[in-house]
Amino acid sequence: MVKGAFTLLVTPFDENMRLDEKGLRRLVRRQVESGIDGIAPLGVTGESPALSEREIQRVVEIIREESDGKCRVAPDTCSNNLDQTIKRIKLFSELGCDYAVVFAPFLVKPLPAGVLDFYESLAEVSDIPLIIHNAPARVGINIAPSLYARLAQKEKIVGTKDGNKQMDHLAKILYSTKDTSFSVFTGKDTTAYPLLSFGGSGVFTVAGNIVPETLRDLVNDCLKGRFKRAQEIHYSYYELFEALRMETNPMAAKEALYLMGLPGGGLRPPLTRLSESKREILKKLLKEKGLI
Repeated sequence: MVKGAFTLLVTPFDENMRLDEKGLRRLVRRQVESGIDGIAPLGVTGESPALSEREIQRVVEIIREESDGKCRVAPDTCSNNLDQTIKRIKLFSELGCDYAVVFAPFLVKPLPAGVLDFYESLAEVSDIPLIIHNAPARVGINIAPSLYARLAQKEKIVGTKDGNKQMDHLAKILYSTKDTSFSVFTGKDTTAYPLLSFGGSGVFTVAGNIVPETLRDLVNDCLKGRFKRAQEIHYSYYELFEALRMETNPMAAKEALYLMGLPGGGLRPPLTRLSESKREILKKLLKEKGLI
């Protein structure tokens, strides 16, 4: 089973809003040195819709070079187009990635039969394992536990990054796939400890951009049965976990990196900088944790 903490890495831009390759290398090295289990670029946090195909390729190339096998790499396809998704999975495979995270088809609101066909079609052609990305608030549909039970039967589909914060939904996925090796990750830092405490596999984390060691420890403690220690981390960082999702992700994550003197840069349109009132909240929480 796939397990651990995977950082949903931001895509840094320079002052001219071009891909900051030097900054990206610095961010990746910081993740590797933290002992994070994996790096997951090119999703919503990585501003994938604002990147060109060449930039997408370059981001993955740099992450593979700098991580050098020291952690797993799981980029997101972030597309609702089947042919484009296949091409991106093939690219990720050719570049040596460990997994491809596949966003549920957004905007078009397919029926469950269409979602099933979409993922089964990808499983038939992919050379690397696939991780489903369920994000109901982003895509307009929710992948039900009963559908997960069918998808988990596919050898190439090894897990999910599920952004549904309802714990009953997550519990039902675990129950529906209990007889398989399917891994269930949360895509929200605030639900990492609760999910892991009842059998989840880990977290795809925005907060990992800011405090990667913290997320590594929280997940490792849970996986090793040290739930009291994990609970202490969860409560201690809960407000920061929430704050890093203020307004629209990755606005707060990039603001935090800026305040910490780390690469991140601006956000490409239509995203904007975090509002002044939210910046003050974030700054206060970062100071409390000794991060600035």
